[in-house]
Order: sequence, then structure tokens, then C-alpha cells
Amino acid sequence: MACLLETPIRMSVLSEVTASSRHYVDRLFDPDPQKVLQGVIDMKNAVIGNNKQKANLIVLGAVPRLLYLLQQETSSTELKTECAVVLGSLAMGTENNVKSLLDCHIIPALLQGLLSQDLKFIEACLRCLRTIFTSPVTPEELLYTDATVIPHLMALLGRSRYTQEYICQIFSHCCKAPDHQTILFNHGAVQNIAHLLTSVSYKVRMQALKCFSVLAFENPQVSMTLVNVLVDGELLPQIFVKMLQRDKPIEMQLTSAKCLTYMCRAGAIRTDDNCIVLKTLPCLVRMCSKERLLEERVEGAETLAYLIEPDVELQRIASITDHLIAMLADYFKYPSSVSAITDIKRLDHDLKHAHELRQAAFKLYASLGANDEDIRKKIIETENMMDRIVNGLSESSIKVRLAAVRCLHSLSRSVQQLRTSFQDHAVWKPLMKVLQNAPDEILVVASSMLCNLLLEFSPSKEPILESGAIELLCGLTQSENPALRVNGIWALMTLCILANIADGTTAKELIMTNDDILQKIKYYMGHSHVKLQLAAMFCISNLIWNEEEGSQERQDKLRDIGIVDILHKLSQSPDTNLCDKAKTALQQYLA
Repeated sequence: MACLLETPIRMSVLSEVTASSRHYVDRLFDPDPQKVLQGVIDMKNAVIGNNKQKANLIVLGAVPRLLYLLQQETSSTELKTECAVVLGSLAMGTENNVKSLLDCHIIPALLQGLLSQDLKFIEACLRCLRTIFTSPVTPEELLYTDATVIPHLMALLGRSRYTQEYICQIFSHCCKAPDHQTILFNHGAVQNIAHLLTSVSYKVRMQALKCFSVLAFENPQVSMTLVNVLVDGELLPQIFVKMLQRDKPIEMQLTSAKCLTYMCRAGAIRTDDNCIVLKTLPCLVRMCSKERLLEERVEGAETLAYLIEPDVELQRIASITDHLIAMLADYFKYPSSVSAITDIKRLDHDLKHAHELRQAAFKLYASLGANDEDIRKKIIETENMMDRIVNGLSESSIKVRLAAVRCLHSLSRSVQQLRTSFQDHAVWKPLMKVLQNAPDEILVVASSMLCNLLLEFSPSKEPILESGAIELLCGLTQSENPALRVNGIWALMTLCILANIADGTTAKELIMTNDDILQKIKYYMGHSHVKLQLAAMFCISNLIWNEEEGSQERQDKLRDIGIVDILHKLSQSPDTNLCDKAKTALQQYLA
């Protein structure tokens, strides 16, 4: 079998290939089957926990030979099993090891091995497949290439607790898209996996639980089915609730809470159901405490943010549970001291992943403050919160920047905060920086927030317009992304709305008696940006149109404040559209 080795092969790797490594590979070609078997067993013992030895053997071409032996009909079942074990051990090394195995087409060979009748060989193949599929370099689509694979895996679920554990783990890692959910659901995943939740093996229960969390995520069909499934006379949601009790392992509590959260968001469980309000929500808040590990706090906060995002009542309950708003402030101080974490490896890990805590906190603050003014006020009054959000806008991690923008956007729905905190911290300045050359996912949220800052009552409006926002917004109106086009157009309506209002009789009187608005219209008529000038021209045209009642008085007042002089200047504009509009307006004065 052809095999593509990692290229270029570094000389340093080749120089480290020892005589003993070559000896292991040479023994795989011995004509005596018993010596070949012993050679594979010795190789297995040599590679355990030894990444250098694994790399040496891969470079020397051990993988194609092991796969050949694994697939040969003349090979004994014991030899095939030992080959699968060694391949699994090689896969546990580096990501480059996994890439080398994939290049040698290991997955089809192992899937073929699952057709064997020998349970030990099947388990060894599944264990190796589990290791390969859980690697980030393995495309999950490889599981779905052959339509016969999923039904065969479902059939193997009943063979042993190991087949159950490995297959569920493969499913949970390879279910990344709606079509994957559909394939697994249509092949009876719910019915085949549900009874595993009562297995005597913790690992089986845990992997089954993870399967249900990925199957239910944003999937109403699966969620509506799960809510009615009975296992030993008990409904699945009740089993999930038992699994998130305080006496259960944290991993089980979190995953059960995710299952119930996803079912709730998919519409299968009501937001006011006791299993959500009294069980799931408090469990997720517990996960946010500083006693929990970093990854548990991140997962807890992000899942809670997702649970409460659309529901104002859940937002209110969460905000007063265990001082959550203050608890989240600790996410920005982590780790608070070196002495708090005695495990050096854990400290090193947490320092590298501390940005994930900040991202999770911003997400949860965004959900908490989505609707309620009092909650927004509490969030903003939390120590240094506005400074933390502003700092988040310039973090190197794109995920943190996006979460910070979402948090700001949520808080910017408050008129009070737009007038006070947002102005005090000149939030618009870092926001304008974020909008420069940002990816679409950030642009959509940031431009939506910009719309809020450009509202009439926002003190930030004028400086934003002066700092190049118009050019940026006009650029968004040409974007291929529909959401960006909408936001660009929406923001440019600061003036267009006023133009439409000026089309009504009562509104005309209100505008003509409000000197501030008239001065704004005059200001935008002389603006450097043509689109704003055009918007102002629409207002003027509606106000001075001769056929409308009271037009003469309006014309006179507008002349008194200098509008006619500006119209004469605009009638000479190089922009034909603006020039025509100005000339049309001047004709109303001459009629």
C-alpha cells in the first residue's frame, strides 16, 4: 500500500533513527509468522509513551507494513489485533503521526476490520479509530463516506462496554453539522444509545451523554424525540436531571446541563419548566465559581449564556443567583496568584487559556444584559467593567474581540448608558478601530452597535460621523454579506428617517419649530459626504414643496437661516444627483 510520508523529512529526525528502530521494522518482514507476531508485540512495548520511537518507526515505513498485515487474510487474528494496538499507540503521539496514518489510508483499513467476528480485534480497531477521529487533524466526513459504516457501528453497540464507549465517543466527535445529526438520528442513534445512560460503566454513561448533547444542539427534531424517550420507565429529561445533581462528577453535571439547555433552546422544554429554572440554571451558575477548573468555568458560562439568551425571565433569575454578576468579574483576574495553583503544568495551561475565561464572561454578560435595564446597570457598575470591555476590543484573540463587541452591543441598547458610561469611556473610539479590516462576524455585531451609537439621543453621534464613519458605512452598503448591508443602510438612516418624517403635516410643524433639528439639517447639507447631503436635501424638499399647506412660511424661515445660499452652492456640485436635487429645490422658491 502506498504511503505518503511527512515531507520534508528533517535530517535531525533521520539522524535519530537508531539501529534498534530499524530492527523493529525489519522483523515485520520475517517469513516466520510467529517471529512477525513477536516483532509486533515488541514494537508495541517499545512505543508506549515514547514519541521519539513512534516518529522513528513512522519514518522507517512501519505503518504501511502494519496495515498490510492487518488486512491480510492469512494473518492470524492475534497478529491483526496486535497490529491494530500498535497503530493506535502511534496515533496517540503527535498530530503529525495522525497525519501520516491518514495519508496511509488507515481509516478504510480499520473500518474493514470491524467486519471481523472476533471481538478483541473489533475493540482494538475501534480503539484506534476513536484515537484518530478525536484528533483535530482528522476530517469527520471520513466517517460518513461509506453509507454502510454508521448502521454497522450501531449494530456493534451491543457487543461490549468497550464497543459502546468507543463508538459513542466517535459519534460525539464526528457529529459537527446538521447533516451529521440527521444521518445518526435516521440510523436509530436515540434508541440505540438511550439505554446506555443506565450502564454500570461510568465511561459508557458519560460518552452516551455527550452523544445526546451534540445530537440535540440546535436540532428541534432530535430534541422533541428525546423529551419523550423512556429508559427503564423514566423519561430522558428526568435522567438528565439526576445526572446534574451535586453528588455527580462535574463532567457529568455539565454535560447533562448542556443536554437540557439544548433541548430547551430547541423548543422541546419550556423555559419556565422546573428542570430548567430549578435544576439546569443553578447547576450552570455553580460551574462559574472560582473553585471550578478553568475549562469548567468557561463551559459553564458559555452554556448559561446560550440558555438565557432569548428569555428575559431566565436572565433575571440568573442575575440574582449566587451573585453571578460579581462572580464573573473574577474571570478577568485569573489566575489571581501563583500560589493558588500548586500544579505547575496546570498553571502553565491556565495562563495560556485565560483569554477563554474573558471571552466566556463577555458572552454571559451580553446575554444577561440583553433586555433588562436594571441588569445592564449592575453589569456596568461592576468594578472596572467598561475598562475591561474596552480592553477586550483590542485583544489579540478574535474570539475575545467578538465577545467584547457583543457585550458592548447588548449594553448599548440602554439609552441611559449611551448617555453616560459609553460617553465617559469614549467607547466609540476603540469600536471604530475594531471596524477597520475586521472579519465579517465582528463587523456584523460592531456595525449593529454603531447603529445604536448613531441614534439621535447618543452624545457619541457627532464625533463618530466626524471620524470617518460615513465612508465606512457606505462601504458596508456594498458588502456581499446581507447583514452588513442592512446595518450600513440602517445607520445611514440618522437623517433619512427625519426626511420621511418631514413628509407629514404635523411633523413639518414640529421640525420647523425645533431650531436644533433645523441646524442639524443645515449642518448636513454642508457635510463632506454626499450621501448625508442628499439625506438633508430630502428633508428640505419635503419642507418647501409648494403644493403643501404652509409652504410659503416654511420657505421664508429656511431662507432666513441661510438654506437658500447653501442650495445655490449645491446647484454647482460636481455630483449630478446632488446638483439636480438642489436645482429642484430652488425652483420651489421661484414658483
